[in-house]
This record gives sequence, C-alpha cells and structure tokens, in this order.
Amino acid sequence: MSVSIKSSREIELMREAGRILAMVHEELGRALKPGMSTLDIDRLGERLIRSYGCSASFKNYNGYPASICVSVNDEVVHGIPNKHRILQEGDIVSLDAGVIYNGYHSDAARTYAIGKISPEAEQLIRVTRQCFYEGIKYAKAGNHLNDISSAIQKYAESFGYGVVRDLVGHGIGDHLHEDPEVPNFSQNRRGIRLRPGMTLAIEPMINMGRADVVWMDDDWTVVTDDGSLSAHYENTILITQGEPEILSLL
Repeated sequence: MSVSIKSSREIELMREAGRILAMVHEELGRALKPGMSTLDIDRLGERLIRSYGCSASFKNYNGYPASICVSVNDEVVHGIPNKHRILQEGDIVSLDAGVIYNGYHSDAARTYAIGKISPEAEQLIRVTRQCFYEGIKYAKAGNHLNDISSAIQKYAESFGYGVVRDLVGHGIGDHLHEDPEVPNFSQNRRGIRLRPGMTLAIEPMINMGRADVVWMDDDWTVVTDDGSLSAHYENTILITQGEPEILSLL
C-alpha cells in the first residue's frame, strides 16, 4: 500500500476544492424542503459545482449516473437521484458530493432534516456528526489509523447504534479513492502511522439499528437491512504536525 504525501502545491489545490465543496453543501442544505425531488437536488448540485469552475467527482465514476448521491431515510449511501422520489416532511436525507478542482478532489457528506423530524432522528444525525469529530481527535502525525477507527466505533456504539462495516473512508487526492482505507470500526491491527501531508476522507456511516446493509437492484443504493434510519457525515482532512485541518468546511 502506498499512501501519498501531498506537496504544498497539491495541498493548496485540495484546500480550494474543499472550500468550494463546503459552499456547495451550504447552498444545497439551504435549498432542501418538502416537495423537492431527489433529482432536483442533483441538478442544483451539478449547477453549483459547475458555477465554481469545477466538475463533479461522482458523475460517471464507475458508471454512477449523477453528481450528488442522495440517500433518504434507510438509504445509507449512493442513492441515485430520481424525479419520482419526493422529499417529505420528517425525512432525513444524506447528500454525498465531491468536486474536482484543477485535477484534485474533495469529498464530503452531510445528513439533513427535512422540516420537523423525530427526536430519535435528530439524535442520530447529531451523533453521526460527532463520530467524525471523535475520530479526528486522533488524526495526528505519529498516531495510527486504527486510533481514528476505534474512536468512531466506540462513540457510535455507546448510543446503541450500528456502525456500517461494508463501506469505509479512504485516502483522497488526484484520485477520488486512494490508499489507505479508513474503517469506522476497530481493526485487529494498528494500521499505518499517520504522517503530515496525508489527506483522508473520514466518513462515519451510522445506522439507528443493526450494522447490516444490503445493495438494491440498481447495484448502487445501499440500505439498512432492518429498515432503520441511517446517517452519514464526511469531510476531507489533512494530517499536519499538530491538529488536523478540515479542508471541506467553511
């Protein structure tokens, strides 16, 4: 496994990719409302990405047909936008997006409430986001990859939630997916030692029920096996000499 250390020029490009993606997410989050179709969200997302002079990381990636992955309620990730899928009051929707700026990727996901949602759904979204922050407390040079993974799992499971095993975070750079894989659950090995200049997409995917997931017939959409709600929170981060830098936040 070769984990790339980014040069200062590459880091600058990834910073800009992350800043643009953060703005896209802000605008998408503000636009969401009951009655929108998931295809409306994708079209808006693609328009925003292009307006910043970027292209969408996901469009046609391994055949994925859209720019924004839109996953509703029990859909964990990779939901395909559809004009017939209409958001309802009380839904939760995960938007996963990436942008390419001058050849470099950023990748980030957020789960949003549509109108008023249940307290249980609110807690799931809040805990999933906090899982990311618990993980990156350990995203420091000299620590090991598994320190991040274990912290995410421990926090999620303290609420009785299921941590998805079939999908993981990843390295990122001039490719959307690079080494290393970044699991959200503890491994039997310590994993690589973190070094300054590594860039990672850390992305807890947390289910209200069990961890098990299944793939739908479209070969993309992943749903919880027990039909429970799922949330997703992701940012692209940079390992530094000190605290990690989150590249995909404003």
